[in-house]
Amino acid sequence: MTKQMITGNPAKQIVLFTIPLLIGNLFQQLYNVADTFIVGRTIGVHALAAVGSTASIIFLIFGFSMGMSTGISMITAQRFGAGDEEGVRRSVATSAWISLFTSILLSVIGVLLTRPILEFMQTPADIIDDAYSYLVVILGGIAALMLFNLLANAIRALGDSKTPLIFLAIACVLNIVLNYILILGFGMGVGAVAWGTLIAQLASSLMCIWYIKKKFPLLHLKKEDWKMTREDFISHARIGIPMGFQMSVISIGFVIMQFVLNGLGAFAVAAFTTAFRIEQLVVLPLMSFASTMGTYTAQNYGAGKLDRIKKGVFQCTVIAVSISVVGGVINILFGYQLTSLFIGGEMTEVLGMAQVYLRINGSFLWVLTLLMIFRSALQGLGNGGAPLVSGILELVARTFAAIFLAGVFGFIGVAWAGPLAWFWGAVPLMIMYFITMRKLTRESRL
Repeated sequence: MTKQMITGNPAKQIVLFTIPLLIGNLFQQLYNVADTFIVGRTIGVHALAAVGSTASIIFLIFGFSMGMSTGISMITAQRFGAGDEEGVRRSVATSAWISLFTSILLSVIGVLLTRPILEFMQTPADIIDDAYSYLVVILGGIAALMLFNLLANAIRALGDSKTPLIFLAIACVLNIVLNYILILGFGMGVGAVAWGTLIAQLASSLMCIWYIKKKFPLLHLKKEDWKMTREDFISHARIGIPMGFQMSVISIGFVIMQFVLNGLGAFAVAAFTTAFRIEQLVVLPLMSFASTMGTYTAQNYGAGKLDRIKKGVFQCTVIAVSISVVGGVINILFGYQLTSLFIGGEMTEVLGMAQVYLRINGSFLWVLTLLMIFRSALQGLGNGGAPLVSGILELVARTFAAIFLAGVFGFIGVAWAGPLAWFWGAVPLMIMYFITMRKLTRESRL
């Protein structure tokens, strides 16, 4: 079931690998969309704001774990591209140990600090209890998310992007069903949405384990594979930890922005929450192409095919930028109508703010595309430092928008935070990619 991406037409392979990723990411995003829709329609706008007020905190904690999981899977893909089967098994085992330690640490810290963080962020009094009920369950179950990321990334690193899609689809349906049952059937409130998400994630993880056992003998780990060496830990941590911190640094910017949103009131939080969810549906294809580029680059880097990397990155960029322009236009023209699907038409103030956000951000999605493609390409090449620097620059831009622009222009200032961060993050990544490729090409000729 494994598939190498080191031969054949790059554009065709990239698109074929991306399609299952795109559908999978769509189902992953439907977790959030379903939560937003169900909470907004069954409990109310304040419950919706409560869930939305936790988004930046969840992104902060989960961002690190997801970034780290993606980073360490690049080592697995590199070794697979190089034909090193023992190295693949050792990489997966090392990834498992690192993921286990990280999930325990993040859960303990997250649960203990949930209430203080919400209070520090000035979460409105009328939504803080619901926000706590939702967040403490999600953070306590980080291990379920990390387990699925570990297994799904290992499967994708070996060239199979279809199977995780199937498991995500099943889990998404399960999540929606559980949400309705727990909220409407048992009256559990906002916390039910968190429980539904965690149970669905755990189910998808168990399906991955079953599939690996039946179809992926290459990933059947032996006793000696579990003995993590210092070299294995360093090679994985060298790219995984910077990628985790890079995502966390970006998340800090969202936390600061959430702090400002909370000060603007529940309507601003609800508007941002809904608009952000809609924007993510457009961003999904971009994320999918970026994920493909990481695997594609890592496998070809392991095989020593630099010219193929250059060609693939160029073709992927052209395709993804074209999609981002179309998606941006859709958000600009139909933002109000899309937002009204989640919020009743009588909430005109919320709808107006969401439309402003979608118009501003939709105009610059092509910049976000460049950022994600070149970031993933560098990560596939084993460069975790440049994405970290890029993340720091994104943090600076978001902080500026939150503190200064939002202070002057209110919600409009918050809406400009994304485009500013994308510009600041994309430029250094593009520069470093071309420098890195020039250096590797020169070394290969010696």
